[in-house]
Amino acid sequence: MEQVTPLQQQERVRLDADRLETLYRQLGVRGAEDVVCRALEEIATRLAQAERDYRAARVSEMRKGCRSLIAMADQVGMSLLARVAGDVTGCIDADDGIALAATFARLLRIADRSLCEIWDMADSPF
Repeated sequence: MEQVTPLQQQERVRLDADRLETLYRQLGVRGAEDVVCRALEEIATRLAQAERDYRAARVSEMRKGCRSLIAMADQVGMSLLARVAGDVTGCIDADDGIALAATFARLLRIADRSLCEIWDMADSPF
């Protein structure tokens, strides 16, 4: 009998500190915090909707939601999240259900880690 070894998903998330620093410099602390908070709420909302769309096989709606995640994530320095959201839309465009399942699961993991990382950074603004 063969032994199955579960894989540990330990992808490191790094925020684009330069992007956040620019945001804080341009808008000031209060303005930047408002933008970041609104973006985080919207990202969380869109991810939840994308998950519902995925489970209901509404891939065109899911694609729209993931496309909008790209700009929002990029705005607040979540470059990896933006890239993986783009990868999800690529899987949808290629009509590759297996790749979509894996890439969407990765998007959810990256999003969770990114949101935690940015909240940790909020304790020490630029």
